[in-house]
Order: sequence, then structure tokens, then C-alpha cells
Amino acid sequence: MDDLELRALVPRVLAVLVRRGADFATAEDAVQEALIRASVAWKVDTPVDPTAWLITVAWRAFLDVARSDAARRDREGRVDPALGSGEVPSIDDTLHLYFLCAHPDLSPQSAVGLTLRAVGGLSTRQIAQAYLVPEATMAQRISRAKRTIAGSALDRPGDLGTVMQVLYLVFNEGHSGDIDLADEAIRLTRQLAAAVDEPEVDGLLALMLLHHARRASRRREDGAIVPLAEQDRSRWDTELVAAGIELLQTALERDRLGQYQAQAAIAALHADAPTVEDTDWVQIVEWYDELLRFADTPVVRLNRAVAVGEADGAPAGLVALADGDERVPRHQAVAAYLHERNRELEHAARLYVDAARSAPTLAERDHQMRQAVRLNDVLRRR
Repeated sequence: MDDLELRALVPRVLAVLVRRGADFATAEDAVQEALIRASVAWKVDTPVDPTAWLITVAWRAFLDVARSDAARRDREGRVDPALGSGEVPSIDDTLHLYFLCAHPDLSPQSAVGLTLRAVGGLSTRQIAQAYLVPEATMAQRISRAKRTIAGSALDRPGDLGTVMQVLYLVFNEGHSGDIDLADEAIRLTRQLAAAVDEPEVDGLLALMLLHHARRASRRREDGAIVPLAEQDRSRWDTELVAAGIELLQTALERDRLGQYQAQAAIAALHADAPTVEDTDWVQIVEWYDELLRFADTPVVRLNRAVAVGEADGAPAGLVALADGDERVPRHQAVAAYLHERNRELEHAARLYVDAARSAPTLAERDHQMRQAVRLNDVLRRR
């Protein structure tokens, strides 16, 4: 059994323990203990029914903890130690774990690590590598999240919107270590889309696929950012683009528009244009106007200002930008771009330097500095 197959069993096993009355935090620890034992035992002999094996071992591990901790005696009385390995849970049980991980008492950021552990089946080490933090740090984050919901009623799961927000946070976290968080988010979102009848989940999956299709062209070999207008579109994954557009069209046909479908529509217009000059910026602005109905945020307004600048000219873009929040990351970068388009090169160069100073990442800082150097070279040659 390979790593992906084993990870797929984790939420099913955890769901059984939670359904039987185990508290989420202790049940998750018990499943991890069962995985450790499996890594040793299965090298000698893989069981005929791996899921049942894991359920049995995890349940025994949970009972051992429950019986040894006097503070948990009340909870132990609510579970039946005589229960055997039992049947394999349905997809609804696994889906329930998504909502437990998105518990109202947890922030979306805290829920991310818990989701990757409980539903994604990743180890603490793998999650830590993906987030570029020490394993001990990630272990503390996950432990705090589990402690937070340990004393909370499990009849207060998070809603679908929170689950989708958590999955999108996972997708946007970047890529490192032996686990690609974008691939992991897509895998988890496919599970969710198969389990619920909700066009917004399909819209979220479409959005992920359309963004992921451009991944190979976003960075140069030295790690430098490649802006959308300069990306080599021949490197875009056309199969992912087609799959994303098909998913989006199916979702839009149901006439229950939401923010993820609107974002996916914008991404689809970018992905479907053979060249940057062929981009339908007017339609993109219209989709940003739709998106503002669901998510009137400073970031959406910032991106809309760029689209307005492309559709109606830099002066119109600067007017739209004036409605935004100057404290938002990338605000100065967008202002610099629009002022450059408006042929105000000296002002644009200064803004690029300011954007570099406030850049949220090293790659973004280097990109903005290169833009400033480029414009200053133009100004010197005049």
C-alpha cells in the first residue's frame, strides 16, 4: 500500500472513532498511533482489510488513553468498549470531519493544520515542511487546535463556507517539502465536491484547477516572479484549463452564483486567452463587479482597479484604485503599474521602491525592485 492509499484511510478510521463517542483530539492521536504501528507491522504482513486493522488498533489505543486518565472517566462511560472493528464509514462520516476541523472555536488558520492531519492524513513533519516551519512549531499549533475543540461540543461543526475557506487557504500556502499543498488542497476539494451538492464547491475546485494550470510559468529558474502578461502560455496545462472551465460552466448553469464561481470565471477568461492582448478585460471587470456582491474586500477592489486600467485605460484604473485601501499589500505595486501605464515614470519608479519595502515576500520584493531599476534606467537614457 502506497502513501496516498494509506492517507486516504485516515479520515475513514477517524470518523469511526468520533462516531462511537471518542472526542476528536484523543481520537486523532489514537489514529496517529495506529499509523505508527502499521508502519512496522505491515512491513512483515499487510492485513487483508487495512481499514478494519487500523480501526481496531486505533480504537484500542483510544480506550487505553481513556481508561488511564481519571479526568476522562465520564466520557469513557459514554462509549462501548465491546464494539469491534465494525463497518467502514460512509463518505458522509469523512465529510463530517471537514466540518469538525472547521469548528467555530478555531480560526481558519488553525483549522488548516488540523484538516491536513485529520482529513489529508499528513504527518506533522510533512505539514511543517510544507509550511517551512520547525516540526515542533507545527506540533504545537495542531495540539492547540485540538485542545481548543476538545472541550467543545462536537455538535457545533463549522459551516460549508468555513470549510471552503480552509481549503482555499491550504491551496494558497505555497509548495515545499515532500507534500505539495496545492495538490493536497485539490485532492481534498475533489472529495468535498463528490460529497456535497453545492455549485460553489465546484466553483472552488474549478478556481484551483485554473490557477494550478499556470503554475509552471509563474517563476523563472532562479525563483523570480513572472507577471501574467509575460508568462509563456505554451507552458500552461491545457488539460487542467479544460477541466476547470467545464466544472465552472456546469456550476454556473445552476444559477446559484457565489464568490468562488465568480473568481473562477475571471481565472477562466485569463486562461482562455491565447495572448495577453486577447484578454477580454471588459468582461473581467464585469465579473469583478459580480464578485464585489459576495466579497467586497480591499483585495478584490485592488484587483478590479487593475482590470479597469486594462479595459478603460490607466486614468480610469487610478480612479478605481482611489476607492481602495492603501494599507493593503500590493496597493503601491498596483499604483506604480498604473502610473507607469499613464506615462508618469518618475512617480512610478518611486512607487515601485515603496512597494518593494512593503512587499510580503522576498520574491515580491525583488520583483518590485527590478521594476524600479528598469524605469530608472529608462529615465537615465532620456
